Amino acid sequence: MLRLVAKGLSNREIAAQLTTTEATIKTHVSSILSKLHLANRVQAALYALQEGVALPEDTPGNEA
Repeated sequence: MLRLVAKGLSNREIAAQLTTTEATIKTHVSSILSKLHLANRVQAALYALQEGVALPEDTPGNEA
């Protein structure tokens, strides 16, 4: 899920990919932010890049 956040997907888009509800995704994203002590999705995307969870080509604006 963190990789999908790093790709710039909205909660609705992530829910569609994972075939779950938008509310469930919102809960999971909030939990991730809280557990990693991050303030927002941008910080989560940067964290994913720094930790190797997402690759630079996964992020918006870096499509091949």
